[in-house]
Formats: sequence, C-alpha cells, structure tokens
Amino acid sequence: MERRAFLQKCTALALTCRARADAKFDVAAFDRARVLRDSQKYLADKPVSVTAAQSKRSAGGPHDFFSEGDYWWPDPKNPGGPYIQRDGMTNPDNFVEHRKFLMKLSVQMPALTAVWRLTKGRRYADHAAAHLRTWFVDESTRMNPNLQYAQAIHGRTTGRGTGVIDTIHLVEVAKAAPFVAQSGALSKSDFGAVKKWFADYTKWMTTSPKGLDEKKSGNNHATWWTAQSAAYATLVGDAAAKSMAWDHYRSYLVPTEIQPDGSCPKEEARTQSLGYSAMNLDAFAVLCRIAETNGVSLWKFRTPQGTGVETAFRYLTPFVAHPETWRKPQITKYSADGTIFPGLAGAGLHDDALLGAYRSLPRSEAAWAQFVDLAVGI
Repeated sequence: MERRAFLQKCTALALTCRARADAKFDVAAFDRARVLRDSQKYLADKPVSVTAAQSKRSAGGPHDFFSEGDYWWPDPKNPGGPYIQRDGMTNPDNFVEHRKFLMKLSVQMPALTAVWRLTKGRRYADHAAAHLRTWFVDESTRMNPNLQYAQAIHGRTTGRGTGVIDTIHLVEVAKAAPFVAQSGALSKSDFGAVKKWFADYTKWMTTSPKGLDEKKSGNNHATWWTAQSAAYATLVGDAAAKSMAWDHYRSYLVPTEIQPDGSCPKEEARTQSLGYSAMNLDAFAVLCRIAETNGVSLWKFRTPQGTGVETAFRYLTPFVAHPETWRKPQITKYSADGTIFPGLAGAGLHDDALLGAYRSLPRSEAAWAQFVDLAVGI
C-alpha cells in the first residue's frame, strides 16, 4: 500500500507526548543530527509536479493529477477489456507517478521546514518555498486543485471518488506551508496563492460528486477525507469546513464505521484487514488531534449507544503490537513501524496503556519521524 508511506513518517511517540507536556520542547532539536543529515539530500531535489510525467491513459490534461487503482489488473479471459479487481494485490504496471511525486513532496516539505526551524538557514526555507510555488503557484507547473482523474480503472472509469485518498500526502504540506511563509522565503502573494489552492481543493472535495462520494464511503476513505478537510480548512481559516468535519465525525464516521466492541467491520472484511484497520484508526487519531489544536475535543465522543473511537483504539492496539495474534485476513506481512494511532490516542486520552504499547512498536526510519508536529498540528 503506497499510501501507507504517509503514515510511516509519523512515529515519534516520545516526541508527541513530551511536546504536549512542555510547550518549550523543540521537536526538531530532539534529533538534531538526523534532521540536519536528512535535509541535505532534499536540497538537491529539483521541484517536480504533475506536469513532469504524463500517461496516455489519462483523460485529463498536463496539469491534472492522474493515478490508477492499485488493485486492478488485466482480465486474463479478456486481455483487451476492462480491468478486474484483485483486492490487496498491487498491479505494478499501473500509472502512479503523480502519487509518487506527492509522496516525495510530503517528505521534502516537512524535512526542509524542520531544519529551517532548527537552524534558521534560509536556503532550506527557500527550497521549501520553491516546491510550494511549483505545485501550487506557477502557472506552467501547478496542479489543478481537483482529483477528477485519480484512481482511474482501465476500461471502466476515468476517475473515482476513492482517488481523494491520494492527497493524504498533502496534509503535512499544508501544515508546513505557514512555517515557510514565516521564514520570509514565501512572499505574501505566493502564500496567498498556496492558501487559495487549498481553499479551492477543499471546495472541490466538499462539493463535487467525486468528493461527496468519498465523504460517504463508509470506511477509511471517509475518515481520511474528513481528516484532510480539517487540515486544509485549518490552513485557510475556513470555519464552516472545520465545523463540518467535526460534525461528520460525530454524526457519520463513528456511528457508521465503529462497532460497540471497537471493531471496524468494513476494514476487517478486506484481504489486508489489520493494515486497513490500523490505517483507519490513524486517520481517526489525526482528525482528533487536528480538532484538539482547534479547541474541539473529539477523543471521548460517544454515540447514544455508547460507541466511540476510544474503544476502537484499545481494541486494535494489542493486535498492532502483536500482529501474530490477528486471526483475520492479512495476505501481506503487517508491520507497525508506521502506525501512529496508539501514540496520538494515548497522548490525547492520557492513557498510559496506549502509550506503553506505542513505545514497544518498531521505530520508523522515515526522514522526518522526529517532526510529527507538522503532520498533526502539535
């Protein structure tokens, strides 16, 4: 699951907990040597956007994001016909270059921003600003603020609402952008253009047929749709969109996706049920944390029937810590090194058991794991 790369960058529990307890704690300084080392390679990366690669199978233009569904393959019985689904099995021949570009941006931006915050070295902020201008400002390279052509399926559709999950990699970019603006590397007009892009994308997500399909998808896609909406609305100061995200959490996500025992049946029905269950709870945790930074408490919300995400966190954490005990389908080996929800939930709920479980998980080797505050607003 390539989208899991986003989650593999958010694993510093000790930093998360300490940052909450001590407002003076500098998350980047905690791992100064690694921040400085990793940032050097990103200075050499030329800004690249969707205009740098094209697919003949895309129904869009050069500025349109395009991707193809991971689990769709040629039909052996009809090689030239519509693709068929093989759930959990990624087709390596599908076009995913634009998604890879976004994933790389989601590493470059917070890594460069982290080292700027640590050293005040202007070249790091300047390079981060160049990435922002390439993706969201410059007319020759900017991406159109929609996903009309994401997660296409050959012979079936030119794009699906499910493609909105591809932009989870923009959450940390939206969190990094204000810091780049503060450095002076991004002009007021360019920062305004970046925010305008995210405002337009938020509008597309919340009003277009594809965006609304994702909103009501009933599984981790809906949860990540809401987390994205909250993150982008926070960047642009859209109070109505933020309020909508909190309401959607209470009225739809929790009562639709979570059972009273804490299980999420739609994720457990998948061929990679533990991976998708964890991915879903990561989205819930990010959403709850973003709400918390906006002065809204969602951690302990329960439906009239008593269902709440708190129960889900506690239900799944033992399996994340000991995947060998999971008895439901998981056709690929599950690794918890990118799973963040026990740490964020443990901090948000002040739950020592969740925090202890998180400390036992393998550490991610992601470039900016030490800078989780940019991803979730700490």
